[in-house]
Amino acid sequence: MKEPGEILLVACYELGHQPLAVAWPAAFLERAGYRPAVMDFSVEPFDADKVARATLVAISVPMHTALRLGVTVAERVRGANPGCHVCFFGLYASLNAEYLFAHGAQSVIGGEAETVLVELARALEASDGRAVPGLQRPGREATPHLRRLDFPVPSRAQLPSLKSYAHLERDGRHEPVGYVEASRGRAVPGLQRPGREATPHLRRLDFPVPSRAQLPSLKSYAHLERDGRHEPVGYVEASRGCLHVCRHCPIPPVYGGRFFAVPAAVVVADIRQQVAAGARHITFGDPDFLNGPTHALKLARALHAEFQEVSFDFTAKIEHLLRHRVHLRELVRLGCVFIVSAAESLSDTVLAYLDKGHTRADIVAALQATSEAGVELRPTWVAFTPWTRLEDYRELLDFIEAEELIDRVDPVQYSLRLLVPPGSLLLQSPAMGPHLRGLEQETFSYRWTHPDPRMDRLQEAVAAAVAGAAERGEDAAATFDGVRALADEVAGEPPHPSVAARLDSGRPRPPRITEPWFC
Repeated sequence: MKEPGEILLVACYELGHQPLAVAWPAAFLERAGYRPAVMDFSVEPFDADKVARATLVAISVPMHTALRLGVTVAERVRGANPGCHVCFFGLYASLNAEYLFAHGAQSVIGGEAETVLVELARALEASDGRAVPGLQRPGREATPHLRRLDFPVPSRAQLPSLKSYAHLERDGRHEPVGYVEASRGRAVPGLQRPGREATPHLRRLDFPVPSRAQLPSLKSYAHLERDGRHEPVGYVEASRGCLHVCRHCPIPPVYGGRFFAVPAAVVVADIRQQVAAGARHITFGDPDFLNGPTHALKLARALHAEFQEVSFDFTAKIEHLLRHRVHLRELVRLGCVFIVSAAESLSDTVLAYLDKGHTRADIVAALQATSEAGVELRPTWVAFTPWTRLEDYRELLDFIEAEELIDRVDPVQYSLRLLVPPGSLLLQSPAMGPHLRGLEQETFSYRWTHPDPRMDRLQEAVAAAVAGAAERGEDAAATFDGVRALADEVAGEPPHPSVAARLDSGRPRPPRITEPWFC
């Protein structure tokens, strides 16, 4: 098991970023004496030779899109190497263990997966059939592994360069973006195998620096679009997990309101190696960077002190932006160029059903607070829920125009439909029950229908429209006009005046990452 490539770590999709979810496991395995290979299916072709050499293939599924791609990868792995052990790990692994076991997986890990992966490698190496805490196998449950880890610096040497991933679009430029996490909030005694459940492994880990040497370069990933340039983006995580339990979020079923901070020295070391690889911008990919505001400020200050020319972005809840608004100006001075926040809806009814912890008035206040601090807020939306009325949807579009958010809302947001995966807290909500129509295993989500059939038809039409617009490279304002025309038609109302007609197509655009997908 300690020969090069006997362990293969596979990334499927991480929002266009160089995959931290395999760089960190690679570092843990390397520290334990293993020599894993990596493959990023999002930017590299399937490598049957790598698969054929592997005894253990571990597929990372931190999000819904990655899971759907991961199942396809597993089928190809089985075809190329029927005798290898296939393990799925990540946020969506333990939530979908039953399906994965029925489709080729021999084990599943939820939560803080890295140390469980190391123990799985040792068990396979010893061939002694030992039980691995946190590992779920068919017929044997295991809770997600949530112990605190001793983090090494992520191992990124085998990953594609930052140029392969998302970039920050700023002032007409596209700049490489790094990605780090300053904290986590997943569960870790947690390897799950068919027939053996495991709760998420949520012990604190001893984190090494992520191992990125084998990953494609940053040029292969999303870039920062800024000032007409496309700049490579690095990606880090300063934490894992989340203190909050929003009902529609996939994190609470695994982390249960817990989060883990990654040691600042490890995060800074990961930033350092990505800047050396060409990153001109760093994305802090924590579920909520301000879960630990002191930790977040420490990292932002350290980043700016060492790399004054490197900018960053982060994600935070609306309520945290208001609670910690006193820090926003400093974060801007330290290099923050935009903030992402899951506003989700303008309807206080919908926000209450989702247990978001904010109101429409709070969204307005957060937009004002960030504007006063000199930073762009990029709100994201769940545009279609069972409780979103047609008038709510049309009001959302009016709001986006009135607040001049058209260039800050990626058009895919206009089409997003509430996702209800297995384990979702929404399944416990009496408000959700009347709309559910059963689990669709192949999509890893529960199907639901809207009480107003027009809304389901509108969502399908909007999804098709924004997909076509993206393929054409259409101006965001023109796409907005098209979406609004669809909503006006469904409402039986005359079309609104064109926004695109009064906006200069050469207008300055706010900085953005070139990868617009969110789940």
